[in-house]
Amino acid sequence: MAIAVLLAGCGDAGLLDGVGERTRAVVHGATTTTTVPVALAAGAEDEGLIEARDVLWFNDDIDPQYTGASPEVVAAVWGRQLGSRFVQASRREIAAALPSLSFPSLVPQQVRWVTSQLVFDEATGTLDPGTSAAFGLWTAEPYRSDTARVGVLRVGRAQADDPESRSEISVVAVPDGVSLGWTEAGHRYELFCRSEVSEALCLEVAASSVVLVGLTP
Repeated sequence: MAIAVLLAGCGDAGLLDGVGERTRAVVHGATTTTTVPVALAAGAEDEGLIEARDVLWFNDDIDPQYTGASPEVVAAVWGRQLGSRFVQASRREIAAALPSLSFPSLVPQQVRWVTSQLVFDEATGTLDPGTSAAFGLWTAEPYRSDTARVGVLRVGRAQADDPESRSEISVVAVPDGVSLGWTEAGHRYELFCRSEVSEALCLEVAASSVVLVGLTP
């Protein structure tokens, strides 16, 4: 995939544009970790991976959570919007809105939180085809410090002639990290890993992707 295609979905502010925006209407209670995820050796010598199911998903306690057909869920989540096209949404809501969307089943071992958002075209209230969903990988409680965010996954609509099967993963060096790009099942994926995550480990994270509904609680 060409560099221009990869970077087109990043927004004017680059790879992290909008992913740290928090919808003020969503209030979360205190959450504590009761277990330590077991790491699998991967990447460089001192790196490893853990199951994405074992980390805390920041938006899984949103109330209310919407269910139903994709158009219904998309419209309901849009109603949660307050001043940003990045709207907080739970795993279940994103899986309902984008049933074929995939997410890594493994994440870097230092990740403790995942944030998840649906991304809208503010003029129409429908999902933005350039970036329809965004996820952040955090080593500490989200939105307290950008340095805690070690990865960002953006998902947009693939081109009509892209194959349904997963494409080869392309690698592009970007400031402060690496950006991986691929397409699958009608979606275009861009995974950014900060420099503290090796390229080898980032590739293993991307390769572990499975349909998100399979990772829902």
